[in-house]
Amino acid sequence: MTARQMVPDGPRPTAFGPARLGIYGFLVVSAVFFLMPLYVMIVTSLKPMEEIRHGALFAWPANPTLAPWIEAWSSACTGLKCEGLKVGFANSVFITVPSAVLAITIGMVNGYALSLWRLRWSSLLFGALLMGAFIPYQVLFFPLVRMLAAIGFFGNLAGIVTVQVIFSLPVMTLLFRNYYASLPYDLFKAARVDGAGFWRTWRSVMLPLSGPMIVVALILKVTNTWNDYVLGLVFAGHRYLPMTVELNNIVNTTHGEREYNMEMAATLLTALVPLAIYFVSGRWFVRGIAAGAVKG
Repeated sequence: MTARQMVPDGPRPTAFGPARLGIYGFLVVSAVFFLMPLYVMIVTSLKPMEEIRHGALFAWPANPTLAPWIEAWSSACTGLKCEGLKVGFANSVFITVPSAVLAITIGMVNGYALSLWRLRWSSLLFGALLMGAFIPYQVLFFPLVRMLAAIGFFGNLAGIVTVQVIFSLPVMTLLFRNYYASLPYDLFKAARVDGAGFWRTWRSVMLPLSGPMIVVALILKVTNTWNDYVLGLVFAGHRYLPMTVELNNIVNTTHGEREYNMEMAATLLTALVPLAIYFVSGRWFVRGIAAGAVKG
């Protein structure tokens, strides 16, 4: 077959037909709609309060300043203390890192066991785990508070990390179970023939193949934990309040002048980590989702 014969029949699409023009127009309008609030937040955070009082919401600042960002980070009042968001940032890191590592690791082992080892009652156990993803976690607050208080985990770092891991396990298990089920089963059988046991097969065969799904799980877990407000407010205690809780304290402060520039800067500082993760690893997120969607 020649190259001419491989060209499909029919007229070639025009450069800008009505359909394509409509698609581009819809995408442009959607992008403007979603990016406009971000633009307003950025320009407001760079304006001194004198410019904000003039009411020019969309105008670029005539005299840009980073003073609101510095105040939001180092000296904004988040309660009785005026130490800025740097304390909440450190707390969010201390909460997010161990909870992400533990949740992903346990989810990997659960998904591996439920997809390849054909354990007795594995389907029932998986159903019970999956059901946990649909239970509103607010209804579990009171028993969790009592249980964590009984073992000394309430109101400290260990307690909030434990809660974050528990509520993440159903989703993490589902992700890795579907991903391992999409891998060739012959790899698992070959490892078993070579005498590899449960942990050796997982460590030497499955773990090196889990890169795409680890990226997906990491993005989901880090962003969900970083953006969480309710669990941090209830279980973290006063010493380990995450960044979102301190941001709420800044925005809802009612004494004195409302510093809108500082509040916008604090909001952007809180959102920087999830935004950076999506910008840096967004394409790997799509690849990992596609890799685990072959079969369930």
